[in-house]
Amino acid sequence: MIQEREPSRSEPSEPGATEATEPEATRRAAGGSESSRANRGWWDRNADDYQVEHGTFLGDDRFVWCPEGLDEIEAELLGPMEELKGKDVLEIGAGAAQCSRWLAAQGARPVALDLSHRQLQHALRIGADSVRLVEADATALPFADGSFDLACSAYGALPFVAEPVRVLREVRRVLRPGGRFVFSVTHPVRWAFPDEPGPDGLTVASSYFDRTPYVEQDEDGNAVYVEHHRTVGDRVRDVVAGGFRLVDVVEPQWPAWNTQEWGGWSPLRGNLIPGTAIFVCERS
Repeated sequence: MIQEREPSRSEPSEPGATEATEPEATRRAAGGSESSRANRGWWDRNADDYQVEHGTFLGDDRFVWCPEGLDEIEAELLGPMEELKGKDVLEIGAGAAQCSRWLAAQGARPVALDLSHRQLQHALRIGADSVRLVEADATALPFADGSFDLACSAYGALPFVAEPVRVLREVRRVLRPGGRFVFSVTHPVRWAFPDEPGPDGLTVASSYFDRTPYVEQDEDGNAVYVEHHRTVGDRVRDVVAGGFRLVDVVEPQWPAWNTQEWGGWSPLRGNLIPGTAIFVCERS
């Protein structure tokens, strides 16, 4: 599932609901444990609002890669649809398991993993008879080596972890030889622009090269949401360091049919600058 948050700030972030008491937005260091704890709590608190706001667009059993609306039916980034039958597939950052439900309908055997207990409760609410649900951190996957043929992540985990290579190595470990991992993230160039859907979001406001995490923290300085930035080059190097071969980088164009705004994503911005980057990788 796409996991983006709607920020109350002028820097790129992932869309979702705001909290009753607005936290302080800052840029500071945030390690792995702090990031995991903060983001687990954020998604548990905001899962209900997220599903209400975006559930219709995502559908109950669609595989949507991004706010642009790129669908796996047309993209086939995991491979031809007819070849999904019988494949063991791991979805990371699955949310309510919409993508996994679609995979199951194609005859695959999906496992939907998410850090958030509340998101997985929504997966149960919609229906998960054909999907195995697992609550776990993507940096420590609770599966044996070589358990899956494919892995995917639509805006899950990677934007929110301090050590993306650790996630990639874990995914490689649980994939079988030749296995494919496809993941989508906010396009790195968006970090330099304010996260606004209108004209104000078209002017560079910060350095693309500033990798300092975006952190929202409470009055005691405890992080309640953390997002980590990687440049395009960083992402490529991460993929290689994780033991994968980069097959493709897909930058979906904004389609004419999509008239919605989703946080900082909009037709205006989408027709001018990329909003999503999808990395297609194979286990080397």
